[in-house]
Amino acid sequence: MPDEDGYFGADVAAAYDESSADMFRPEAVHPAVDVLAELAGGGRALEFGVGTGRLALPLAARGVPVHGVDLSRAMLDRLRAKPGGDGVGVTVGDFATTRVDGVFALAYLVFNTINNLTTQDAQVDCFRNAARHLEPGGRFVIEVGVPALRLLPPGQSAVPFHISDTRWAFDTYDVVTQAMSSNYVTVVDGHATHRSIPFRYVWPAELDLMARLAGLRPCARWEGWSRAPFTAESTGHVSVWEKPAE
Repeated sequence: MPDEDGYFGADVAAAYDESSADMFRPEAVHPAVDVLAELAGGGRALEFGVGTGRLALPLAARGVPVHGVDLSRAMLDRLRAKPGGDGVGVTVGDFATTRVDGVFALAYLVFNTINNLTTQDAQVDCFRNAARHLEPGGRFVIEVGVPALRLLPPGQSAVPFHISDTRWAFDTYDVVTQAMSSNYVTVVDGHATHRSIPFRYVWPAELDLMARLAGLRPCARWEGWSRAPFTAESTGHVSVWEKPAE
């Protein structure tokens, strides 16, 4: 069961950077920061689900004022303890509804974090919350995977995404409700522990409709931060919506 920090309590926060090490590599971070800094255009940036600051810290180091919202105090404590952490403003709260002061040129959600909102209503609220924070002409960016349902043969509901001698990880899907979960089995000294985190998967076209409901219009969709074209074979996407100028 989750604690007061949701599914990202002190034990998860302590190992988060190491367990997601590939996402902290420069080749993963720098292209994302390049795009976000360009979209911010010298204005303020708001990160929903800021976590331990994987992108917020290098973006702030580029001179972009960054404010982060996260439900997990443990993750935010990790962010604050890092070099430059005191330069990123933070607010504890649910990013679907939490308001912070001021307006922003950019709001963004990365690394599948939109899926942490486990109902369609909450995901719609997130778009509306982003739109409320954006200045006219501001952009909202989401990085998220395409649901891997094409990999499911009839009768199967799980797709593995990591297998090693000490760690197994797999996603499960409910194609009726769009509920999914990421499951992790870790073996230490011959003893296995299991952790499961619930999500709700969402389709690109569904995100576009959520954006429309929030008064945002499509601006760009790429396969990733390199801005390669999004195709039918893409396993993920970076999508950008714009708040129309008044």
